[in-house]
Amino acid sequence: MSETVYTVNDYKSGLPRWCPGCGDHGFLNSMHKAMAELGVAPHNIAVISGIGCSSRLPYYVNTYGFHTIHGRAAAVATGAKVANPDLTIWQISGDGDGLAIGGNHFIHALRRNIDLNMILLNNRIYGLTKGQYSPTSERGYVSKSSPYGTVEDPFRPAELAFGARGHFFARCIAIDGPASIEVLKAAAHHKGASVVEVLQNCVIFNDGTHMSVATKEGRNKNAIYLEHGKPMLFGENKEFGLMQQGFGLKVVKLGENGVTEEDILVHDAHCQDNTLQLKLALMEGLSFQ
Repeated sequence: MSETVYTVNDYKSGLPRWCPGCGDHGFLNSMHKAMAELGVAPHNIAVISGIGCSSRLPYYVNTYGFHTIHGRAAAVATGAKVANPDLTIWQISGDGDGLAIGGNHFIHALRRNIDLNMILLNNRIYGLTKGQYSPTSERGYVSKSSPYGTVEDPFRPAELAFGARGHFFARCIAIDGPASIEVLKAAAHHKGASVVEVLQNCVIFNDGTHMSVATKEGRNKNAIYLEHGKPMLFGENKEFGLMQQGFGLKVVKLGENGVTEEDILVHDAHCQDNTLQLKLALMEGLSFQ
């Protein structure tokens, strides 16, 4: 940590050239603020990306940056960290760049537990190349490259991260600034490989893909903000919670069928057994399935 106090402006650079309304704008703002709060000097940070809309991000931070080649961000980021362990490395990839051509590098960086902050901006589509389905597109999704709907099941980034023996996985929403900042700071403090999946909207080719949490009202109803040592409650008035049911999870309402807060699962962010963490990470949508 530097003794110098840095502000958000110390980490800003250039004029972002993303489409108006792109979720990358919101995430970039959160990243600038997280960097300022972390206080690592700009010259001790390297932001490394692959190819894609999100991979333009290194141009918009006042740090060292490297806009590399398609799918190779993790490989280059690994090399930079090994060569200079004192650098704080932020790796930026999209769901296509990170999980398709870059999937092999993604899982092995996690397996090796390199001290990287791996950001996966997931809009479930290839945006830069104009709307082809990606490894995270839902089965049946109709796109330019799947006019009759995809016949493939999508990757779940959490499953890949845990399957590769990753130790840190978090998810946030690109336009949810306060939560994104806290998640990024937690990832930076983690020693080892951290993965942050950022749910991000593409207004041109896949608008509304994360609709259940895309609005403030939707997040108030459907988003579960996990805090270590606290019960897993959510809803506009924290009236809902998560309980274990067999080997899975179920949503319950406090006060119904005798359910009290004592029955609600408590989040343990440091548990070495990732069974519950994986169950949590796989919950999505209004059905929480």
